[in-house]
Amino acid sequence: MAGAGKTSVGKALSLELGYEFLDTDKIIEISYGKSKDIIDSEGKDRFRAIEEEVLLSTKFKNTLLATGGSAVFSPLAMEHIRDNSDIIYLEVSFENISERVLDFEERGFIKESHQSIKEAYAERLVLYEKYADYSVTNNGSVEACVQKIISLLDL
Repeated sequence: MAGAGKTSVGKALSLELGYEFLDTDKIIEISYGKSKDIIDSEGKDRFRAIEEEVLLSTKFKNTLLATGGSAVFSPLAMEHIRDNSDIIYLEVSFENISERVLDFEERGFIKESHQSIKEAYAERLVLYEKYADYSVTNNGSVEACVQKIISLLDL
């Protein structure tokens, strides 16, 4: 979910572990343009296809991957990730997400037109929990979250 800390925690954790850090949102932005621009000009389905393509092309040797929040809408991509790595869900309350992300529209956030942000959060929550090997609450500092993950994975 936007605002969960995937990029911040991912960068810090990859430095701690000496892993390469990949952020699919950044990969998409470099290769195709900003998520919001893709969604606005080509539609949600095209963005999801691009995101799936990027995820399926990811190699997981000493790599830490931060996915976009909508990655969970691709069962094929999520199975690829699950087959090649552990999936850690950064659990953040809707209230904290709302405080962290002031304008979802500027983020290129994918949701159905009839959905509120809270409804989209609830829909994604089910999928995040479905695919997660581990869940880590991320309501504090980046450093605290990184230490929780290292302890959890016994690294």
